[in-house]
Amino acid sequence: MESDTAVRRIKSLGTQRYVAQDNDEPYARCGDNGYNGDPKRKPEVSLYLLREGLGATLVSVFILVLWGLVHLSLQQLVVGKPTGEFNAVRARQHLEQITSVGPRPVGSQENEVLTVGYLLEQIETIRVQTAAGPHQLTVDVQRPTGSFSIDFLGGFTSFYDHVTNIAVRLEPKGGSQHLMLANCHFDTVANSPGASDDAVSCAVMLEVLNSLANQSTPLQHGVIFLFNGAEENILQASHGFITQHPWAKQVRAFINLEAAGVGGKEVVFQTGPENPWLVQAYVNAAKHPFASVVGQEVFQSGIIPSDTDFRIYRDFGNIPGIDLAFIENGFIYHTKYDTADRILTDSIQRAGDNILAVLKYLVMSEKLADSSEYRHGNMVFFDLLGVVVVAYPARVGTILNYMVAAATFLYLAKKASLPGNRGGRYVRDLACATGVAVLSWFVTLLSVLIVALLVTLLGRSMFWYTHFYAAICLYGAAATGKMILIHTLAKNLYYGGVRLVELGDLYFDVSLLLWCCSLVWLTQQGLCSAYVPMLMVAFPLVTRLLLSQEFKHRGASVKYSVLYLLGLALPYVHFMFLIWVVFEIFTPIMGRSGTEIPPEVVMASLVTLATIFLSSFFLHFIYLVRSTKWILAGLGSIFLVTFLLVSSGLLFPYSGSSDSPRPKRVFLQHTTRTFHNLQGQVESRDSGLWINSFDFTGIQHISPHIPEINDSIRTRCQEDRPFCGYPWFLPVKFLSRKNWYLPASEVSPSSPLEFSMLSREETSWGTVKMTFRVKGPTHMSLYLMPHRGASLSSWSFGDGTPQFDLSGEYFVFYSHGLNAPTWTFWFEIQPPSEPDPAGPEGMISVGISSHYFFGEDRRTAQLEEILRKFPLWAFPSSWVSTYDMYRY
Repeated sequence: MESDTAVRRIKSLGTQRYVAQDNDEPYARCGDNGYNGDPKRKPEVSLYLLREGLGATLVSVFILVLWGLVHLSLQQLVVGKPTGEFNAVRARQHLEQITSVGPRPVGSQENEVLTVGYLLEQIETIRVQTAAGPHQLTVDVQRPTGSFSIDFLGGFTSFYDHVTNIAVRLEPKGGSQHLMLANCHFDTVANSPGASDDAVSCAVMLEVLNSLANQSTPLQHGVIFLFNGAEENILQASHGFITQHPWAKQVRAFINLEAAGVGGKEVVFQTGPENPWLVQAYVNAAKHPFASVVGQEVFQSGIIPSDTDFRIYRDFGNIPGIDLAFIENGFIYHTKYDTADRILTDSIQRAGDNILAVLKYLVMSEKLADSSEYRHGNMVFFDLLGVVVVAYPARVGTILNYMVAAATFLYLAKKASLPGNRGGRYVRDLACATGVAVLSWFVTLLSVLIVALLVTLLGRSMFWYTHFYAAICLYGAAATGKMILIHTLAKNLYYGGVRLVELGDLYFDVSLLLWCCSLVWLTQQGLCSAYVPMLMVAFPLVTRLLLSQEFKHRGASVKYSVLYLLGLALPYVHFMFLIWVVFEIFTPIMGRSGTEIPPEVVMASLVTLATIFLSSFFLHFIYLVRSTKWILAGLGSIFLVTFLLVSSGLLFPYSGSSDSPRPKRVFLQHTTRTFHNLQGQVESRDSGLWINSFDFTGIQHISPHIPEINDSIRTRCQEDRPFCGYPWFLPVKFLSRKNWYLPASEVSPSSPLEFSMLSREETSWGTVKMTFRVKGPTHMSLYLMPHRGASLSSWSFGDGTPQFDLSGEYFVFYSHGLNAPTWTFWFEIQPPSEPDPAGPEGMISVGISSHYFFGEDRRTAQLEEILRKFPLWAFPSSWVSTYDMYRY
């Protein structure tokens, strides 16, 4: 007897009978299509169901081929023959010369003298060689001083003094009113030669400058090439240029060259704000396009703990721009392994070709002169395997998205209106099947997270850091197997005697509906990334409509299955590229995201979500195969073998391989801490090696090599002292709450910190104004912690209003270049109405730390001794510091 459901659930009269015409056929003809033999509903034709092995093979080959295409496109750095306008060999020579001096922290001779001298020498050579041409070249070395607040890393204030900018202005000999800005930075973090971040960008810019200056055709507008010398100090030099340099007022747009990895392709990951003409310029001009609006929206969401000079030009200069960065191999970003030899010449060539072409296009564009006229609107943009970029206005994207959504709902509504589906039966079945699919997602995610928790409890976190595909085998196999199991149980137990071809048809509609709902939601949120679900709806829908007759008359034949997969190829290959980007960025980030974020949860979640998204239109096949027992057995075996390998410790997280290093990052400071009471007397003083591990494993793998570093010396935050009483270089204590303090001898730098109060006065409005004088190394951190009841009302930084209170504390980051004067600052504090008997004495605690990143002061004998004990797979970044605290 027929039930009232659209999928025609039949009361089971026995086991379903699948009759194969020939045992050698790659698929089975289902004589009754999973139908139990009801004479009233006998099918008119016999439809095919896929054999289990063939179905698994087709899907596996499909995924592997597309994944191979993604990797092939990434290895194809240069498409076609270079035009010869950009000389990558000469740019490489610049790169090698810049990095040959070693690390270039702000204030060092390597940064302020040697690198600056080399850049000025090369720029002067270009100027002399092109003097007779149609362009003029002007050079200005700027040493700005300034201050600003930024909501990065929880928020802090930055103060810089005499940092270095080299600004080169190239323009027609008659001058120009409108300028394009190209920005790179030549400084580095301590202990890294910074080839990719960002010497290669400066090398590219030197060669682009040379090419443009040698053009015989005059430029319509001018270009400023800014070689800035203080980006790693959290964007200080770019702030100094855009807020203080006289040329900045003529800048209409910019291109920023950055790195979050080493080599590979440079990707456009931010544009705007608004100004869609900039994206269009890149699309029209770039020789080797590589861009994604998804990356832009993910980066600007704050999920990725990084920032670039793009932010400064956007927020403080109100200028639109394009942000490009190298993102591959982030494992060695900001380490000693970031060397020139790891950057392929083809990588330099493609970056140079792109930057030169886009700059030429922009400086010859009428839109640069009056960019405000073209300001409004955003662009949807993405590339297809680096071959072509698709770009269109966001408003067009909105219309397109809603048209695709409307077509989908029309398709579903038409099916609901068929004679056999009236009375809401199809809608109920669709809702029920959607519930099964969503439930399978949640159960799958929960199951995989339990596995991740177990791996964490076993002490095997980050096994995938060096062995990435082990995570796919463990979490991917678990996620895939769990979903297939749930749907197999639903097929066999819940749906009973329902025709399998009808179930396959129904679950295709479920996938279509869920992607369509995400399309509508993302579009309503105004996100340009909505183009992804649009592709994932449009192509499967068109494919399904084109194959409807084939499926109706023959079922899941080999022809249907192959054509179906081919119809999914384009959206899937693009989606798999996005998955590659996610893992390429987030896998290395887990190695520097601190001790508080459990990496197994992150990795397991990412793998599971990728599996869920990729499997969406493969649910169709689960219901079109005769059985899934061998697939489940295979996935279970993969999971079990991988889990045994992980739990046994054979998959070690780190690698010291010279070809493909995956280092563990450890920060060590040999520091002396001094604490003063309210009377100015030394309350306590100690010295030690302060150790921070910047990943979740802490010192678990370090202790066997250096027994003295163990959990017995783990520190505890002293809440009554600013920033726990330790010399935090940046305000990242929330990321790394686990750190260790090994007692050591006192440090005695040749240029010790000098800190004194110059004045203290009570104002007529009831506050206390304190003025201080500081003399110390190039990098210092100031911590202000008002006591309970007290509050900062104003200070000498930024716009005068204290900003970014981090749980009752303020962080001020200070750096200076050469020949900087003594640092003087003041603040006003509102005293508490009554003292806090349980808190520290006075109304504020002031802490200041000094950091010696270069020169003789950066090393001590004790520090050198312990550094020698670290294994090859570790990258210990070390320096000398001091910490002083005062109560007032």
